[in-house]
Amino acid sequence: MKSDKGRDRDIAVNRRARHDYHIEETFEAGIALLGSEVKALRQGKANLKDSYGRLEGNELWLWNAHISPYGPASQFGHEPTRTRKLLLHRRELEKLQGKILERGMTLVPLRLFWSKGKAKAELGLGVGKKLHDKRASIRERMERREIDRAMAAGKRRGG
Repeated sequence: MKSDKGRDRDIAVNRRARHDYHIEETFEAGIALLGSEVKALRQGKANLKDSYGRLEGNELWLWNAHISPYGPASQFGHEPTRTRKLLLHRRELEKLQGKILERGMTLVPLRLFWSKGKAKAELGLGVGKKLHDKRASIRERMERREIDRAMAAGKRRGG
């Protein structure tokens, strides 16, 4: 049995993000959490559905990420959708700030994961897709599936 020590493990994945946005670049950031939030994340109780990243001054914040309360810590628990500080190096923050202000891009959380025992967030820098872009993406995916099926059928026939 192989261990997961060297591998990142997903806590929550935002599947809608790549459907709704053209993701051009990704960043990995640490998250400032409370103890009860860490316990809840260990149980996998997180949702990134309507969350987004926002720069305020020289700090980056994660808004609307839902981390359910941890039962045994209910007395000292946390607010599920509080804003959480994201931790990046100053150079990365300045780079992000330039792109967001210049091109009007959006910071979308793609996933929360464990890396070396620490909770991290993967953020995507992207532009919102229009309806026709979404349709084109779906069409490309369907065509790719058809090609894969045809190739698999050809291999089975011995061709």
